[in-house]
Amino acid sequence: MFEAAFGALEMVLDPTRLMILGVAVLLGLGIGVIPGLGGIVGLAILIPFTYTMDPLAAFAFLIGMGAVTTTSDTIPAVLFGVPGTSGSAATVVDGFPMAKNGEAGRAFGAAYMASLIGGVFGAILLALSIPVIRPMMLHFGSPELFMLTILGLTMVAALSGKAPMRGIAAGAIGLVIAMIGLGSQGGSLRWTFDQLYFWDGLPLVPLTLGLFALPELIDMAIARTKIARNEDTAKSSHSGQMQGIRDVFKNWWLTLRCGALGAGLGAVPGLGSAVVDWLAYGHAKRSEKNTERFGFGDVRGVIGPESANNAKTGGALVPTLAFGVPGSASMALLLGAFLMHGLVPGPEMLTTNLDITYGIIWSLALANILGAGLCLIFADQFAKVALIRFGILVPVISVVVFLGAYQGSASWGDIMVLLGVGAVGWIMKQLDWPRPPLLLGFVLGEIFERYLWISVNTSMATSETGSAFEWITRPLVVVLIALTVWGLFQGARPWLKKTFMQRGETTGSITWCAPRVTPNSLFSGALLIFFGVLWVQAGEFSFNDRVVPLSALGVAIGCTALSFIASTFTRQVGGTATIGDVLGEQWVPRLIKVVGWLLGFTALIWLIGFLPAIFVFIFAFTAFEGKESYRLAFFTALGTALFSYLVFHMGINVNWPNSVIGDVIPALRDLTRFL
Repeated sequence: MFEAAFGALEMVLDPTRLMILGVAVLLGLGIGVIPGLGGIVGLAILIPFTYTMDPLAAFAFLIGMGAVTTTSDTIPAVLFGVPGTSGSAATVVDGFPMAKNGEAGRAFGAAYMASLIGGVFGAILLALSIPVIRPMMLHFGSPELFMLTILGLTMVAALSGKAPMRGIAAGAIGLVIAMIGLGSQGGSLRWTFDQLYFWDGLPLVPLTLGLFALPELIDMAIARTKIARNEDTAKSSHSGQMQGIRDVFKNWWLTLRCGALGAGLGAVPGLGSAVVDWLAYGHAKRSEKNTERFGFGDVRGVIGPESANNAKTGGALVPTLAFGVPGSASMALLLGAFLMHGLVPGPEMLTTNLDITYGIIWSLALANILGAGLCLIFADQFAKVALIRFGILVPVISVVVFLGAYQGSASWGDIMVLLGVGAVGWIMKQLDWPRPPLLLGFVLGEIFERYLWISVNTSMATSETGSAFEWITRPLVVVLIALTVWGLFQGARPWLKKTFMQRGETTGSITWCAPRVTPNSLFSGALLIFFGVLWVQAGEFSFNDRVVPLSALGVAIGCTALSFIASTFTRQVGGTATIGDVLGEQWVPRLIKVVGWLLGFTALIWLIGFLPAIFVFIFAFTAFEGKESYRLAFFTALGTALFSYLVFHMGINVNWPNSVIGDVIPALRDLTRFL
């Protein structure tokens, strides 16, 4: 084992792989500064760049990027009170007041050092867990792995904040979407709607970008604001950073406790950064003395969550690598990348591919060290990203998202999926429907179906009675079933109690009322109609190809129906603010404008080609919507188009779509496709 560990370190320290890791860290730091993007969107954009890399370089690239987004997301959290990712939401509570008190440098020093220690702690935990997990894997067969898949999915769904039923429904919807394409058991074409594009199923990247990136871009464009509201607050100073570093070592026991808490909770499937972040903050506030300054600029309120959210990555990799059960939505994407590179998480990662596993651990540790060091040195420069005005930021990121989505299968279907899922994702965000369970269900769908049928077929072949479900009585399976039921009950109990038992007018309470039409009831009703159509079509599948889809549909229909009843016959006092609540009547015309720009960009790609459309779209949006100067709009558009050409055409040799002009005038085809 030590030989594998040091052999992996030697491979990671190869100059080429080390350079790849460094580039990934820089990209991750930049992505973390931009609120709304975070590790999920970054992974979705960067996965296509790993297709031609060897597995170790590919995962050094992805891990290096994902590990440090929770390091640089501290910058907007401290300077502007805007969390870069959900993992820095708790940091805002004390970090932003520290900045207003003139202690931004101290907050940065404490956050980066705590992040470094937490990230390395998580990597050490992952390394130490391998000798323990390897013998455990001998007791895990397909039935146990199947139940672990269900446990991970139900936990992330049940822990979906105030809407556990919606979380479970979203997870089931993800499973249903994963069933699209050629059935793996009976060869039926499932829900392809006579489109060849759907035969191989939906690509992961455009679905992820549509679900997470596009809704954030739409909201940013509707709000028409840059990330920082006051440029003076972005002029942070390095003064005080050493004081913050000393604070971390002074509170070393708090740092280690929260790091252990983050790593341990990260290993529990379904507990995302936001949950771990707030639990760590709550632990710090409850366990420390003299906490009256918490919420008003106490440095310990920064140290706790920052050490936990970086340690979480190492913990989340444990179930992902060992059992193929993603510990978070980001790990779900990473699991998809494993499968793309021909690696199957599970026993093989701890035996045959142990060198790659240790390579991931070394990459995680090095990325955290490099990321924290760069943030300490270049915090001021990274902060300037948050000062970019929406007229420049929105079109440039939109182009990157479209380009990333097109890498799914290099077809027009990828763009259509991006736009369609983006619309659904934006509605889910506005109506407070959790989106990570949908992504997790989608990634786990193939594994879910495979382990189920292996368990059933093995049971039928080995059972004396020929029973297909004798595997349910295996001891570990019984334990996992009990944990699943308990997790569902604990997650759903507060919602059921609040919906069907609680009365009153306190903020956040739910009371019964006469039937009424609400946006949530309309959305739930539309989903139920759509599920009904899918149910009817599933009747045409072979028996083996419809068992899992119908099971997932049944869960989705049941939970969505409960959500429909709750949204139609109850009302909530208070609740989550949406973009409409913030902007009032202004949001409708702005939304129409934003949708028009995105559809216009799509039409330009179809008409004149991808790269020319990039130039025209960015120039037009920046000049006319963003009200920037023509000179700035021109150079922004030219720079983005050249970057796209060099990286996507020259770098990864993208097969660009033909354009109408190129088809009508063949002599212009190369011009409209590549220049």
